[in-house]
Amino acid sequence: MARNKGQSIGLGRFLFRLFGFFFVSFLCGVLISGLIVPVVAFTSSTVGGSIGFYQSLPSQLDVESPSLSSKVVASDGTPIATFYAENRVKVPLDQMSPFIRQAIVAIEDSRYYQHAGVDAQGIMRALTSNLTKGTRQGASTLTQQYVTNVLNESRLSDGRPEDVVLSGQKSMGDKLREVKLALELEKRFTKDQILEGYLNIVFFNRNAYGIEAASRYFFSTSAKDLNLPQAAMLAGLVNGPSIYDPTVDPNAAIARRNLVLDRMLEQSMISQAEHDAAVATPVELKITPSLQGCAGAAIATYFCDYVSHLILNNEAYGATFADRERLLYRGGLTITTTLDTRLQTAAQAQVDASAGDNPDKWGAALTTVEPGTGRILAMAQNTVFVPEPGKFDTQLNFNVDAKDENGYDLNGAGGFQPGSTMKPFIYAEWLNEGKNPTAVVDASRRVYPVGFPWRSSCGKVLGGYSSAQKAQNLGADDDLQNNDAGYYRPMPINYGLYNSINTATFATAAQLDFCGIQRMVDTVGLHSGLDNAPVNMHQIGNLLGSIGVAPLVLANAYATFANDGRYCKPIAITEITDVQGRNYDAQKTECRDAVKPSVARGVTAVLQDVLKIGSGVYINPKVQNQVPVAAKTGTSNNNGATWIAGYTTRLATASFFGDTTAGQQRAGQNVTINGKFYKSLDGYMIAGPQWANYMMEATALYPSGAFNPPAPPPPPVATAPAVPRPTGR
Repeated sequence: MARNKGQSIGLGRFLFRLFGFFFVSFLCGVLISGLIVPVVAFTSSTVGGSIGFYQSLPSQLDVESPSLSSKVVASDGTPIATFYAENRVKVPLDQMSPFIRQAIVAIEDSRYYQHAGVDAQGIMRALTSNLTKGTRQGASTLTQQYVTNVLNESRLSDGRPEDVVLSGQKSMGDKLREVKLALELEKRFTKDQILEGYLNIVFFNRNAYGIEAASRYFFSTSAKDLNLPQAAMLAGLVNGPSIYDPTVDPNAAIARRNLVLDRMLEQSMISQAEHDAAVATPVELKITPSLQGCAGAAIATYFCDYVSHLILNNEAYGATFADRERLLYRGGLTITTTLDTRLQTAAQAQVDASAGDNPDKWGAALTTVEPGTGRILAMAQNTVFVPEPGKFDTQLNFNVDAKDENGYDLNGAGGFQPGSTMKPFIYAEWLNEGKNPTAVVDASRRVYPVGFPWRSSCGKVLGGYSSAQKAQNLGADDDLQNNDAGYYRPMPINYGLYNSINTATFATAAQLDFCGIQRMVDTVGLHSGLDNAPVNMHQIGNLLGSIGVAPLVLANAYATFANDGRYCKPIAITEITDVQGRNYDAQKTECRDAVKPSVARGVTAVLQDVLKIGSGVYINPKVQNQVPVAAKTGTSNNNGATWIAGYTTRLATASFFGDTTAGQQRAGQNVTINGKFYKSLDGYMIAGPQWANYMMEATALYPSGAFNPPAPPPPPVATAPAVPRPTGR
């Protein structure tokens, strides 16, 4: 009984396949006749309907460049990072190995150079085999596969992944559309052009789209340098990327590779000796992981992140965020930046060394700007972007603002209290008002009572001394503190600045127009790192830097002094092009007169003494022997933020060390950092050497001349008695 049943089933299968053969033969004849001779009139209503449907299909395929990777590079062309939705690098056919061109034709479409886009002979062979033998042969030509890839790529680029049609999901309408478009495509392009397009678009692996990316990923080579066994393996992969992936199933990959080699031999593309040698070659993968975006940056991770935000925030690159994101991740851009890899390497080494293993997660940051151009040459911090065991990780950029001037996110930490690095701007206004650079001020005064006659010509009301530091207002009981005893006395104003005496700064401000101080701070670009708002200098506490400022902003403000008073907006991107050679708007140097040259030179003259005889005297003195430098130390009231900002005629650098955790309230007192105990952190202790050691390397690469001398000062009114040097601030 079972035997008869088995015979019945076998007979049923045979009859079904026989019927299928005749039906498909009929259908194939209809299709081929309709495709090749669409004007033929058929009497059958079914055939007529098929022809009518076929003729209604679109015949024009928009063959746009597929989604291409964008790359960010340093000023010398060194790769920084790659952005992509699909990791793809477009290359011309003549930059692909002959082996891959032959191998893909041999295994996917041996009659590629004989047919006109659709292979009728192949269709008949495949359908006959499938329906009479129960096999699953495909009949799509390379041109048809290319059409499918182009259509799917267009859907993905348009943000319609749900409309992507895979091979096993195609309806009869999809297949007819593919066939018609393939025929039309062959009329517009040569075989080599279509083959080039196919090899640049086809999917090999989720890490590799197109032959160049696949070559780099699997073999760490280029498409033009693929050898025979490598090319055969990649050609075999496209038929089943998950099945024949050599990283997943090497045996299946080898079997498929050898099948490709057999086909190449059968079609006289290679000799028997070449075939045998390739078959005997083991799989020799050399995987180069393709790391996406700034998380995979080879250098300057946080600078990369800053650059990406500049593009995503700028409507010049698309009307909507989605448009700009599509351009960055799919547009095949080359984004050339201002970064100097030599300075970046030196900066990164310094910030990494400052806190050592850093279990308490102290932050260190360095930013360098070029005076006269605003070019950001280095941007480093002592964290990792992607969590790693034992590492201090954060995606916040310590060096930049939280938001840009339009309120768009920059992913910055929002700045840190600059402390006494604000003092040079008070002194600049002193000079701007024509006052004597060595005049004596009363630094003995420690109390400025409520109602003290501060001057404000623009009518703004002055607020109190920072509540976070001392009290709501400077009242009768408020006692202004210096970092060291022995400095509560009259002293020349320049002496008070290079020794960083708080009472001297207040005594200076007491003789100035706060509206002038405000204009001075605004004109050099200083602003809050949190919201990009101006630093309100009518809030008295801001004389000592109580509003957080980003290192990039502070470095650029000091660059104004280095540039003889001309302010230049900081820039990070110098050129953006795509693979078609189109240029997009990049940042250009934008400078303006901000500070009188005589004022800038006067400030520089005093800041040169900071490292020689002032608050930075304990910092590495070699840097000042190597090149003329000017600098100022800074420390917040609770010692949680410490700085030095300084410059030569060619480089301006802000160096920060301190608390970067949320709220930034941790005091830098009684702490052990990198194995050393500090009763209280100061700008000259860690931030200072970090700056000096870095500038030693940087100035060797950017040799600088002497600063322009200031006008000769008049004789000082009084001479301060000799006292021990202050220890910082």
